[in-house]
Amino acid sequence: MVADAQTYADHAIDRVFPSLEAIKGYRGALLLRKDEPSRVEFVVLTTWESLTAVRGFAGHQIERAVIEPAALNVLTEFDTIVRHYELVHRTQVE
Repeated sequence: MVADAQTYADHAIDRVFPSLEAIKGYRGALLLRKDEPSRVEFVVLTTWESLTAVRGFAGHQIERAVIEPAALNVLTEFDTIVRHYELVHRTQVE
């Protein structure tokens, strides 16, 4: 629901991302938002030191999405499978 979009964003920013900082190997996150006429789509990208670090967060089934109960209350749909990629190059301009 479009009205719940900011609720989800606030939850991710204020609660989820800070809680991830306690997990060894967590390196950061990006929250991307796309507003459409009838819905809002989010993409969450997290960065980790290694797949071992990902397992510290997600458990042994690292391809299964981890969705907090509070997020389930406001999301109308979400991917249940995640994909992992190795960082080849990063450019950053400040």
